[in-house]
Amino acid sequence: MDREAARRLPAARAMTRPPPPAPRKRLGKLDWILLVLACAAAAWFAWRVSQLNNYRWNWAPVPQFFLRWDETSQSWVANVLLHGLFNTIRLTIFGMVLATAIGFGIGLMRTARDPFLRLVGRSYVELMRNTPPLVIIFVLYFFLSSQIVPQLGLEARIAALSPEARATLQFLFGDPRLIENFVAGLLCLALFEAAYIAEIVRAGIESIPRGQWEAAASMGLPRRHVLARVILPQAIARTVPPMCNQFVSLVKDSSIVSLVSIQELTFMATDVAVSTTRIYEVWITVAVVYFAVCFMLSLAFGRLERSYAARR
Repeated sequence: MDREAARRLPAARAMTRPPPPAPRKRLGKLDWILLVLACAAAAWFAWRVSQLNNYRWNWAPVPQFFLRWDETSQSWVANVLLHGLFNTIRLTIFGMVLATAIGFGIGLMRTARDPFLRLVGRSYVELMRNTPPLVIIFVLYFFLSSQIVPQLGLEARIAALSPEARATLQFLFGDPRLIENFVAGLLCLALFEAAYIAEIVRAGIESIPRGQWEAAASMGLPRRHVLARVILPQAIARTVPPMCNQFVSLVKDSSIVSLVSIQELTFMATDVAVSTTRIYEVWITVAVVYFAVCFMLSLAFGRLERSYAARR
């Protein structure tokens, strides 16, 4: 029996190994044709702008709005566009955390037994998804900035902080003088994105077969324990890919709060474009920055998903 087991061991190990990755395909003729057409379209766009609009391209002023030389410290320091990018990253990270917390609760309400909870959860989701984002942001911002945020007393709390605490606060949330504005925009963005995360959570819970509920209930577990110990661990695993996509989407969606004077990348780019009259150069640069951030996040999340799938 030992020899037989030893003989079967390599075959068993081979069965448990993950399949080899698929070979990467090289660019074909059609791919090269499309690439050439894309480059030609970009060149035609630049030519039309310069000829018909009498526009003279000048990229020289753009880099200095990312970094500038400070005579006082004798070093390079971040300028307005880089500050805007930092605020965009802050809005994305904190907005995703807050939106996930709110959306998770709304998603549980969408799958609750109580019809009133289901009604409240669905009403919230339908209201947010079927109303133009611009209208939602304006309504939420002016209500939050005038009614909710002032009640938090942030200015008085910040004034009482030590210099070290203020430096930490500035690193996390930006300029302390604009903290109330930032918090109001963050809440608007989180409340808007929470509706989409709620649907991801609901879909993840409802994707679990009904037999899982029945099997856990047959063991005498109450519903809340079935949900917490059996259903949610499986549902959360299935929501990882769409949640990663929502995080990438939030980077782009954060630009909408520029309409309510939140000093993120799009807001700063508007000021730079107006002050320098370099409209195309500034907005093309900003588009490349957004693309680079989203593309790097997509690559990182894609690798995370593959690693998670391999472990499963």
